[in-house]
Amino acid sequence: MRLLRVTEPYNEDPFNALEALNESQKLAFSPVAFQATWTLKELNILAVLDAAGKEGLQITELAKQTKVSEYGVGVLLDMGLSIGLVYRKNNAYIIAKMGKMLLFDEMTRVNMAFTQDVCYQAMAHLTDSIKNGKPEGLKVLGDWPTIYPGLPFLPTKAKIAWHEFDHYYSDKAFPVTLPLIFRENPKVLYDIGGNTGKWSLECVRYNEDIQIKILDLPQQISRAEKNVESAGFSDRISGLAIDLLDPNAQIPSGADIYWMSQFLDCFSKPQIISILKRIRSAMKPNSKIYIMELLWDQQNYEAASYSLNAISLYFTALANGDSRFYEKSDFLAMIEQSGLTVSEQINDIGPGHTLLVCVPK
Repeated sequence: MRLLRVTEPYNEDPFNALEALNESQKLAFSPVAFQATWTLKELNILAVLDAAGKEGLQITELAKQTKVSEYGVGVLLDMGLSIGLVYRKNNAYIIAKMGKMLLFDEMTRVNMAFTQDVCYQAMAHLTDSIKNGKPEGLKVLGDWPTIYPGLPFLPTKAKIAWHEFDHYYSDKAFPVTLPLIFRENPKVLYDIGGNTGKWSLECVRYNEDIQIKILDLPQQISRAEKNVESAGFSDRISGLAIDLLDPNAQIPSGADIYWMSQFLDCFSKPQIISILKRIRSAMKPNSKIYIMELLWDQQNYEAASYSLNAISLYFTALANGDSRFYEKSDFLAMIEQSGLTVSEQINDIGPGHTLLVCVPK
């Protein structure tokens, strides 16, 4: 697996003509490959093969154990051979390393479920989304202008997949980030785009003196306040319902730290600049802005960059039609245009986050 920052694999054509033809055919049938993979997992065919070990199983026995027809097992496993999920010896199918990843790797499981239950049908509307600058695929999940006010009301599978996806990446970054946040002993933190309140709760458990205000849409604040109350921290965490996309919505002053995690990628460049300018106006002399983001060109591995660029198209087709995961140069330019400068950058937080500490120019 190539290291992005070392080899810069995007500065030349990656394939010769024969390789390009081969990869093109894989791409042409990639939706079929995804659904075959999903079905192999859902019908427990991969799990049964894993239990069989290195001896594997023939189709007849697999059909008996999974209660799937021999025809069904056969066509799925033959596609599995082409994908690399399984291999075959003496007519027995044996699970391959990639098949094991689908069963046991949490990141793979979360990404697959997000693609299947949130994104798959919506991607059929990607062309219209690009043309119109609107999330035309969102209609497969519900009738909202963007996905954010609809998060509490998503279909059950989509809701579970969306939150598991969101929390998987942020949760792994939290333990690394908390000591960085509290090294300067802040007393007041504003959690902008606090969603369910998970980060705020992590903060008050980590530091007994911090006071937190969550800023988010009314639907999100209602849910966050319930979570905070259930956890017993209503005396230290409060909520402020605010539409941050409203350019007239003023962000309150009084915070030592303005915190945003996987938040600004939900907006277009003009919207990000608007939000940052309003935070800049609210800051005290010693306030700082901590921005934790996934930047696609700051990843160590090619697969991570690939994933982030794919998820950007979720924003296009489903979330709001005009946001994405940005590359570093674009993000720094928006920070500069907002009257801010980056005083510190820390990469490789959790599964690939970058933490940007910003102060007024």
